[in-house]
Amino acid sequence: MKNLIKNFLIFFTTFLLIAAVFSYFSGNGQKSEVVGIDTLIKQINDQEISQVAITGNEIKVTLKQGQSEVVKKEAGDTFSQIVKDYNIDPSKVAAIKIEVKDETGLNYWLGVILPFLIPFILISVFIYFMLRSVQGANSKAMMFGQSQAKEIGREFKDKVIFKDVAGVKEAKEELKEVVEFLKNPQKFSEVGARTPRGVLLLGAPGTGKTLLARAVAGEANVPFFSLSGSEFVEMFVGVGASRVRDLFRRAKKSAPCIIFIDEIDAVGRKRGSGLGGSHDEREQTLNQILVEMDGFDPNTNVIVLAATNRPDVLDPALLRPGRFDRRVILDEPDLADREAILKVHSKKKPLGKEVSLKRVAERTPGFTGADLANLLNESAILAAMKNRKIISMEDIFDSVEKVMMGPERKSRILSNKEKKTTAYHEAGHAIVAHFLPLTDPVQKVSIIARGQAGGYTLKLPLEDKHMYSKTEYLEEIAVLLAGYVAEQEIFGEVTTGATSDLRRATGLARKLITDYGMSETLGPRTFGDKEEMIFLGREIHEQRDYSEKIAEQIDKEISSFIDVAAHQAKGVIKTKSDFLEKIVAALMERETLEKEEFEQIVGKKVKPESSVAK
Repeated sequence: MKNLIKNFLIFFTTFLLIAAVFSYFSGNGQKSEVVGIDTLIKQINDQEISQVAITGNEIKVTLKQGQSEVVKKEAGDTFSQIVKDYNIDPSKVAAIKIEVKDETGLNYWLGVILPFLIPFILISVFIYFMLRSVQGANSKAMMFGQSQAKEIGREFKDKVIFKDVAGVKEAKEELKEVVEFLKNPQKFSEVGARTPRGVLLLGAPGTGKTLLARAVAGEANVPFFSLSGSEFVEMFVGVGASRVRDLFRRAKKSAPCIIFIDEIDAVGRKRGSGLGGSHDEREQTLNQILVEMDGFDPNTNVIVLAATNRPDVLDPALLRPGRFDRRVILDEPDLADREAILKVHSKKKPLGKEVSLKRVAERTPGFTGADLANLLNESAILAAMKNRKIISMEDIFDSVEKVMMGPERKSRILSNKEKKTTAYHEAGHAIVAHFLPLTDPVQKVSIIARGQAGGYTLKLPLEDKHMYSKTEYLEEIAVLLAGYVAEQEIFGEVTTGATSDLRRATGLARKLITDYGMSETLGPRTFGDKEEMIFLGREIHEQRDYSEKIAEQIDKEISSFIDVAAHQAKGVIKTKSDFLEKIVAALMERETLEKEEFEQIVGKKVKPESSVAK
């Protein structure tokens, strides 16, 4: 429909242009008033005419005042015959300058040819555009099996190199070898080393897999073919395989180069995991990728980079040596990496003098590079909304909470009873987190609703942790249950506000038993082996490698862990009830307590002598 409208507009515009040209040449480019012969006779008698030019069947009259007129006459009549027929005084005619002109060749031929030429041109233009539309449709049909990869050349102006990628030091060191392979393959071939076929980038969403792949191409200064795994797959069987062949053909012509396939799990899942024949197209595409990677000429300097956050679902044939020879792990950034990433993303943002990126990094454990970029962007938006041109520390901290828990729900007005219940709930979390030795220190307590939470207690670690002990997990469960326990102790009953806490506590207790082997009763083993079978995007199968009797014991152990943690939380709340009441009073008055205000009431958190996991 769009092409039809476009062709009609082009055809109509062409018609108007031709008509305008024809009109111009027909009128010889002049605008003169057309009058009758009676007007001409009257003007001759009144001696108003200075000159007459006779061309073919037209008499062009120039008046003494300078105006021009055109008089049409019959083909057989002459000017002198007209004067004679109207009995005009010869002396008046003698005063007029009379000039007889031959009709120009251009006007003559235009008058003869254009009536036939214009329809011919219009029909030809119409046929041309119709044929062009048909050819376009045919060419698109022929291009259906061609690769949709975006090619970034060597001269790309927004080139990314390793120094533009903060953090991921180990990953960059690993990929420097790939860059060297692309820059100087002879150095490796001389000692019998072959170019790696593929490199698999593994990491959580937002850790910078795509950016790192672009940096490899930028460092090596080679062409970069980029596409998503889902771009191979179409509803027609065989199209994906055709696109794979076309992609590798283009890459070999541009060698040395890099092919980057993002989200390769879209086509690289284990074969045979689908129900019925619904995955034939995806599996054929995967088969073609396997053949192309294994069929490289040893001297072909093409490296395939692929990224995924689901390595567990990839087909074993894709991971064997000779295809994806290397696997590069991109971990979530630690404290130093987060600070470096913040420095990169804050280059074009006007930060206030009081802004400390180190403090921001300390307050954002678990944030990926994409999360940190989004955090600074949210901070800039918040500053702009407040009509300020400088981003303050307050803007950044507010954005941290917005990213973690959602925006403030200022329109949600609590009754005094609900506000008091929320205050005791959050004060319970804060008191237990502060006085248990192995928990993270409290950074902020608030009873202002954010996202789905009616209030929140923000606690963050002083340093990055990679190992946790059973004691630390039990204390974490105690903190999760502290709000529930505080409500029960103060009001004698609980509200629905503890639902999320109970769900998280139960899930953590189950992991201690089934995943981490921390149950003394059930011993050091795991329970449950998930075997993925995807149907309509859902996992529909989980293998239970334990009996119903063990399942009952797991349930009892979960309840036991939760009871121990709840008893621990209750003990802290009872012994520190005076602090609990002070925190509640402060929250009822100010609604929010920052770390400094909170510690003025309860004192500094006592650090344990050793926090090493046992």
